[in-house]
Amino acid sequence: MSGDETRGRLQQMREKAQQLEEEAQRTNDPDKRERLKAKAQKLQSRSEQESGMGSGDIHPSL
Repeated sequence: MSGDETRGRLQQMREKAQQLEEEAQRTNDPDKRERLKAKAQKLQSRSEQESGMGSGDIHPSL
């Protein structure tokens, strides 16, 4: 996968995480809110991990 493709995919993951977070803030259903927040966090974490691996930094930031 090229660098441009990777950056594009990571950007899409971040945007989706942001959308999920915004949807979580709008919903009145506490269960749905938690599910959406968890999904957003998982996507954000994954994009950060993949971004670090792409830059050669395989150690998570502390």
